[in-house]
Amino acid sequence: MTDTLRGILDAAARGVFPPADGGTTIVGQPSARDAGVLAFTAHSVVFTDEDPDWVRHTLAGTDGDRLAATMNARFLTALMDRTGRGSDTIDVVLTGAALPGEPALALAEIDDPGHPRVVSARRRRDDVRVWAADGGVLVLGRGVAGRWEVAVEVDEGARHRGLGRRLAAAARHLAGGAPVWAQVSAGNARSLRAFQAAGYRPVASEVLLYDTHRKMPVWPSE
Repeated sequence: MTDTLRGILDAAARGVFPPADGGTTIVGQPSARDAGVLAFTAHSVVFTDEDPDWVRHTLAGTDGDRLAATMNARFLTALMDRTGRGSDTIDVVLTGAALPGEPALALAEIDDPGHPRVVSARRRRDDVRVWAADGGVLVLGRGVAGRWEVAVEVDEGARHRGLGRRLAAAARHLAGGAPVWAQVSAGNARSLRAFQAAGYRPVASEVLLYDTHRKMPVWPSE
């Protein structure tokens, strides 16, 4: 099994996952910004620069299902206390393979640094680019381990017309041949449906731990 988070993510994008053996792989952080936990089917990946022995000892003392230990609130709280970090929600992580050619949806690339989605993206991601469509916005940037991550927002008056799905699909044309990743709150069923309809596959759950001095703002759902 590959021993870097980027290698694990690249393999998952190809449909190759860690063994479903109930184990936990611990790898270093891909950057000072990015730490957290990925939970695949019956195998978790903790990416942190903390002592691996401490991680394993803390997991062993976590109550409940061993397969879910890395997403247990007690473990996550201990990890945040240890690292001095905070967290957002536990998200469903989906990925979609690159698509050739130009998007079918009419998009105009814009520079709008004050848009809430852009502000949020630039705290989480590098190389952020933004496109506007009639009734929505698509934001694409390099996030965890350099993967391309997408966020979309649909205006209230443009909802229920399939625009979220078309924005999500358009992102698969815009990442230069690389797979695109989306992080969606598990309770955001509307967004999950839109990404799956756009050809994205759910592959894991994920919680990111952020530097509390750079707390992430919370904005409306996709």
